[in-house]
Amino acid sequence: MKILLLEDNEKLNKTIKKRLELKNYNIDTFMNGKDAYKNITEGYSCFILDINVPNIDGIKILKKIREFYKEVPIIIISGTVELEIIKQAYDFGCNDFLKKPFFIDELEIKIEKLCNIKKETIFFDKNCFFDFKSSVITMNNKEFRLTKKEKLLLNLFLSKKNQVISYEEIENYVWENSFASLESIRSLIRRLRKIIANDYIKTIIDTGYVFKYLEK
Repeated sequence: MKILLLEDNEKLNKTIKKRLELKNYNIDTFMNGKDAYKNITEGYSCFILDINVPNIDGIKILKKIREFYKEVPIIIISGTVELEIIKQAYDFGCNDFLKKPFFIDELEIKIEKLCNIKKETIFFDKNCFFDFKSSVITMNNKEFRLTKKEKLLLNLFLSKKNQVISYEEIENYVWENSFASLESIRSLIRRLRKIIANDYIKTIIDTGYVFKYLEK
């Protein structure tokens, strides 16, 4: 799925892009409205727009998009608390609004809902499977509900199964670019290993981990 992201905060722009690419979405990012405006007809399945950006603001781009696409989902992300601006966004056809700061999880959920993306149940083996929708792992008929960080870690492993994932990658994805000590990462790994009893998570000394798994 192809998504246009307009966000002029470089760090947030990169964080959103990285997270959505792990979902196998194709993300085109822009940091000013003029460049985004030129590209709105390039066949996007979803638009994510900040309002207060250089050159052309997100509301004007929203109006222009609706001239070409009546049904494509548009999500506004903004720090504004002005009700009149939020009302304008909905009046001109935005489907949902996220006020900054927000968890990237929230954005992912809105994209999945608006674009009707179906979650799958992932089977590790006949006795162990993960339900994305409920964030529950079932192991030998016993259910374990994952915390947010446990779920993010498992999502990262599943998106890069059988690949080495560094400590830095885990820190950036699970802690959303905030600092995480090596011990915090190891503690999270230990918790997930207790839930998934089979030895899927392999340690790569001085580097990180790999999730050894063949799809069933």
